[in-house]
Amino acid sequence: MHPNPAFRSTPTDENLAFARQRGFGILSVNGADGPLAAHVPFLISADATCADLHLARSNPVGRACMAAPIPALIAVSGPDAYISPDWYGATDQVPTWNYIAVHLRGTLHALPEDALQPHVESLSAEHETRLLPKTPWRTEKMSEGSLPRMMRMILPYRFQITAIEGTWKLGQNKTPEIRARAADALSQQPDANAQAIAALMRQLG
Repeated sequence: MHPNPAFRSTPTDENLAFARQRGFGILSVNGADGPLAAHVPFLISADATCADLHLARSNPVGRACMAAPIPALIAVSGPDAYISPDWYGATDQVPTWNYIAVHLRGTLHALPEDALQPHVESLSAEHETRLLPKTPWRTEKMSEGSLPRMMRMILPYRFQITAIEGTWKLGQNKTPEIRARAADALSQQPDANAQAIAALMRQLG
């Protein structure tokens, strides 16, 4: 997380809402031979105390917590964009990168295997609902025997959330006039991430 307090003032509920909406991040733990990481979809509980996820049975991140829960972090990334100093219209500026990132800190726990199907169904239901009016996909659409066969390849886990930290680096350390000029230039870029960052910069006023 960026240490500048100017980028760390977003309320916890907004950081949580961002992570919940994204629902995808990099899960990392310390392994015996160094850091381990896995890209995972997750589902945050209604009370925000935990996030359920699954990993391939062979994933070393999952194997690392089989004996006991271990400290872990889920890094959730949002839009990001390079900022050219030429866009500020001011002297003595340097290039930078604006971005949104939320870190969920906590502990990773292995769950019993019978927790897997309810998790998979809840996770798919969450994202299928976002595709309405498309008819939601359900596990009942699978042919007999195919779902159990495929689910043997993954295992369920629970990430107990102990802290939520967010960095929303959007030029808060610049004057509104300089920030607006950079946002105007950024909005002209063809990249969707750049346009998203520009819109967020403008919301700061």
